Amino acid sequence: MRRHAVHRTMVLVDVEGFGAPVRTLPHQLGTRAALYAVVGAALAAAGVPWDDCYHEDRGDSVFVLVPPEHPKAPLVEVLPEALARAVREHNNAGPDAARARLRLAVHAGEVAFDEHGVTSTALTTGFRLLDAAPLKKALADSPGVVAMIVSRLVFDEVVRHCATVDAATFRPVEVTVKEHRDLAWIALPDHPYHPDHAVLAENRALPGIAPGEPVPRQLGSAPAEFVGRAEEFAALDRVLAAAGSPGWDGGHDTGATAVISAIGGTGGIGKTWLALTWAHRNLHRFPDGQLAVDLRGFSSGEPRHPADALADFLAALGVDRDHQPTDLDARVALYRTHTTGKRMLILLDNAAAPDQVVPLLPGGTTCTVLITSRDRLRGLIARHSARPVHLDVLADTEARVLLDTALGDTRAGTGAERALTELIGLCGGFPLALGLIAARIRDQPELLEDLVGELRDLGLDALDFADPAASLPTVLSWSLRHLTETQRTLFGLLGVAPGPDTTLPAVVSLTTLSPALARKAMTALEEASLIQRRPHGRYVMHDLVRDYAAATAHDLPGDVRDAALVRVMDFHLHTAHAADRLLEPQRQLLPADPPAPGVQPHSLPDAAAAMVWLEAEHATLLATQRTAVALGRHHVVWHLARALDTFHLRRGHRHDALATWRAALGAAGGLPDPATRIRAHRHLGRAYSRLGVHEEAAAHLDQALSLAVHHHDRTQQAHTHQALATTWERRGDDRRGLDHARQALDLYRTLDHATWEADMLNGVGWYSARLGDFDTARDHCRAALALHRELRNATGEAATLDSLGFIAHRTGDHRLAVDRYQQALALRRALGDAYEVAGTLEGAGHSHAALGQHEQAREVWREAVALYRGQGRDTDAERVQEQLGNLDG
Repeated sequence: MRRHAVHRTMVLVDVEGFGAPVRTLPHQLGTRAALYAVVGAALAAAGVPWDDCYHEDRGDSVFVLVPPEHPKAPLVEVLPEALARAVREHNNAGPDAARARLRLAVHAGEVAFDEHGVTSTALTTGFRLLDAAPLKKALADSPGVVAMIVSRLVFDEVVRHCATVDAATFRPVEVTVKEHRDLAWIALPDHPYHPDHAVLAENRALPGIAPGEPVPRQLGSAPAEFVGRAEEFAALDRVLAAAGSPGWDGGHDTGATAVISAIGGTGGIGKTWLALTWAHRNLHRFPDGQLAVDLRGFSSGEPRHPADALADFLAALGVDRDHQPTDLDARVALYRTHTTGKRMLILLDNAAAPDQVVPLLPGGTTCTVLITSRDRLRGLIARHSARPVHLDVLADTEARVLLDTALGDTRAGTGAERALTELIGLCGGFPLALGLIAARIRDQPELLEDLVGELRDLGLDALDFADPAASLPTVLSWSLRHLTETQRTLFGLLGVAPGPDTTLPAVVSLTTLSPALARKAMTALEEASLIQRRPHGRYVMHDLVRDYAAATAHDLPGDVRDAALVRVMDFHLHTAHAADRLLEPQRQLLPADPPAPGVQPHSLPDAAAAMVWLEAEHATLLATQRTAVALGRHHVVWHLARALDTFHLRRGHRHDALATWRAALGAAGGLPDPATRIRAHRHLGRAYSRLGVHEEAAAHLDQALSLAVHHHDRTQQAHTHQALATTWERRGDDRRGLDHARQALDLYRTLDHATWEADMLNGVGWYSARLGDFDTARDHCRAALALHRELRNATGEAATLDSLGFIAHRTGDHRLAVDRYQQALALRRALGDAYEVAGTLEGAGHSHAALGQHEQAREVWREAVALYRGQGRDTDAERVQEQLGNLDG
């Protein structure tokens, strides 16, 4: 299976004159064995174990891919001399016919693995260097045993900066092998050239460049601690390859159009680092040089005008400033004249908008342009075929590598490992945040846990430093520069709105904007990379960006911020209320307070849409209740618990139900209707009962019953008896369960409420069946079924069919039992009631097993186990798993 391309350093070694007539086959075999021995020894001396490397044999040569965690410097500082030393030892120990002299090439670039091995244009380039005539001549003219050639990429990135190797001992040569034509550098490790610092001149003439014509080298240095981004590198490579860019296909000009790749993402996400790293890894593709400019679209100071950037570019291309035209159009024309036909890279960093970029696009069809911006530059994409590459946060594994690389040897102990793990979670993969914290820890490693604690307690404020370029809040603030006041207000309100994400209907109520204006404002924030749009119309913010947005919200007038929060809470409450009404139309719901002016609850057409909405908004609804608790909006707290109750029951969210009703009980004391407190105790008791916390369940249910009796509320007395019946069943006392069920039925009959009466007819039938009184059970359940069907109450009908299935199974009519269970399952699946589906599946499995239908029993029990485990009902899951084991046995 093909994997993503990765950047690797390549070491290629060839035996000079391997096929010479003087060598017999035994001599060749000895030389091949020596080749591997000396290469392995030399790599080990450079700190690269042979077993860590990928390598392939090419008869008289071998190439090695060095693992990415090993630095390049030892491969030019240590490996060549170690290789020469090992070759001399081999030559001194064996016959003359087995003596060897080696050509060595070192290059780096992207390689991809497939089922056949590795493939890469960079690897092809490495073999072209190894076969270059200048390298063969250098070895032939040398008294030594090794001649080394490095690509321009390795020379510029490594050799120029080596501490132990004199770069002036290298000699530049033009390499032309087949279609490859480029500059490379040759050295003789064991008999070096005399140092000549003139060869290191920056504006050296390169292949295809007229003598004296300047070659601009404006790229900043490659980031030393860059990690990850394999997918983004691959995307940039694909853009270049798809356009047929010069140099990509072995170095010849394909005549393709210019490549424009717009790298987008929020401030501090690593756009510039990605662009610089990719550019340095591909320098060999741009022999005519590189132009680079920071357009300051999102930074301190004013954005750079294209005319000023063009003046710098033209000067770098050899046009004296005094001879440059002042008119922008004329300057653009001159710039494009000087770039036409060139194989150059042009980096336009930190662009504000397409109109700042378009004048800086080169002429002709042979240049490559990289553009970074927080804006998505959709106009550039539409009109100039720019290829977008969007950056997201780093994965946890990438974040760990970044920290490990930055911290070096300062980590120690399990405490540090725990702190780093927490740090990664707090930073959420945000590269600038990780880099800032890593810099502080590297400066004061003994304060690691203190610094992580600061980030935990202070959030974004822990990343606010005096240097604007090293302060995450300041970097993020530059993204607001081009926003309107309405858009900045929306950004702040999104920071304080409850929930991990939002939707356009919620934003309409949050802001009171029309849907069209709300969409336009959200699009502006998306274009500025402050929010991201996800499938199904959801918008998300990174946690650190949200923290900054919340900080800006504190600058808004208090009444504006508070009114917006009230509206968005009311939006979620009233939409949830409508959703619950669709899920359970027979259920009585207390009316909530009217929504605040400007609130437009989301329209839901049917129960299926209601369930989808509740699934998508569940985390936000829970957060809305927490916000309402903090703001003392007691009726929102209570009514949200009530509106979510059916959803929580059907989806088996037992712990969420407990949390919402605990909050509702706390809020009930601030509401005037005593029934709200009774209901809260009852629902909280039911929630504890479902979790098996029976003492707490009994305490709350007894309190609910006591309050209902005190207030002469027969409805709440009946509901509480019903809840007590279920609780005693879970505690294994069906007799007491039946007693409470009969009391509930008697009360419901006095209330003249048919649905409740039908529910408890089924309840009495169920407990009677569990106690073995099947005639009473059958009579009550049949009456319940007729009444539920008359009322078109699908929930009650499904529960009664389940009871009738149990009765049929216990009385030996297993085929009828299977039929009843299947009817119940169909209704419960249609309702989305996963909690009750699990129990019905378990019952159906017993009837299938009794009929000898073992495969059907296995199927339903396996599904029941999966549902039980998904709902955290481990005891139930273990019971059914044991039944499966017994069936197999």
